[in-house]
Amino acid sequence: MSGTMSMIIPLILLLAVMYFLLIRPQKKREKEVNAMRSGVQVGDEIITIGGICGKVVKTKEDSLVIQVGADKVKFEIMRWAVSKVVDESKKPAPAKAKEEEEQTEKAPVKKSKPRRMKKAAPVEEEIVEDEAIDEETAEAEAADDTTVEEAEAVDETVKEAAVDEAAEETEAEAEASDEESEEEK
Repeated sequence: MSGTMSMIIPLILLLAVMYFLLIRPQKKREKEVNAMRSGVQVGDEIITIGGICGKVVKTKEDSLVIQVGADKVKFEIMRWAVSKVVDESKKPAPAKAKEEEEQTEKAPVKKSKPRRMKKAAPVEEEIVEDEAIDEETAEAEAADDTTVEEAEAVDETVKEAAVDEAAEETEAEAEASDEESEEEK
């Protein structure tokens, strides 16, 4: 009897270890995935097992209609094909969160006293600084005006050159057609 017991005890220990290390965590993970898949709502962004990213447009008992891509193509997939929810839509707040919000609303709000303002700097110094800044900006604007005028002049020159080239080409074409008509006669 003690021989069979010594053989059965290691076997039972091995099964217990396998249950706690392999089977139990797998079942826990499976429950979480099933809860995630059953909790998918309209507006959630999901990724399917095949790697397709889309936004849930309509939910049915065993399937989902998702919208994919810039063309907003819609197609139906099975719930079991959802790999993960990337961005959840705004779902109704759970009861605990609502209770916490109510408690924060009921709590008295501590009002702080306004901070004292520092005394303003003398006005004369600010006026002198403002005049110097105004002079600098006027000089910069004048420089900008000259560069704008120069750019406009260059643009006009380029346009005139393009018009001249076009006129020369039309004259050359007209002469070529006149020569061809003379040759035909």
